[in-house]
Amino acid sequence: MRDDDAMDLTPTLADMTDRIHAMRPDPGERLIIGIVGAPGAGKSTLARALTAALNDRAPGSAVQVPMDGFHLADVQLDRLGLRQVKGAPPTFDSDGYAVLLERLRRDRERPIYGPDFERDLEQPIAGAVVVEPSVEVVVTEGNYLLLGSDAWPRTRAACHEVWFVGVDDDVRVQRLIGRHVQFGKSAQDAQEWVLRNDEANARLVIDSAVGADLQITMR
Repeated sequence: MRDDDAMDLTPTLADMTDRIHAMRPDPGERLIIGIVGAPGAGKSTLARALTAALNDRAPGSAVQVPMDGFHLADVQLDRLGLRQVKGAPPTFDSDGYAVLLERLRRDRERPIYGPDFERDLEQPIAGAVVVEPSVEVVVTEGNYLLLGSDAWPRTRAACHEVWFVGVDDDVRVQRLIGRHVQFGKSAQDAQEWVLRNDEANARLVIDSAVGADLQITMR
């Protein structure tokens, strides 16, 4: 993955921060911006860069809250027989994610804690993210914010806008294979996992892009 400063984006990062600063949430609400993209599209990189850009303008004003913290732990995936499709919609706690986003939007009276995902362990970590009452913007990124089933429509409704980021499929697939190798899979196993599992999920995400408020291209 390239450095944040080197990202080639259309619209630009400055355009995106201007768009956010022009939004006017209801009194007492915190602004929630969702970023959606297929696996390997660069969601986390964009969310991190956008959060940093917002904090450059107003320190402490933005926090990144990832959907990946709502991965079901492997012990639950084993119980449900879903370990071989880890990353698919049923392998997330979509209800828990929806409830957290609803709280983040409407509750600015106390600190709110959320989970993160530890890549080295490939497991969620409870309470790893904190959003203080002073935070004005939450940037949340995940594959499935625009899906129409289970609790995913609630996650969409909790966001003021959801943006879709796209990248060339060849770039995205190679990026995914490299990521799986980095975290312990052989090159052969990584390719098999991506083509069997991640790409099935990618088709779901790409098909949902029509519901996005903004289309972003990453090169």
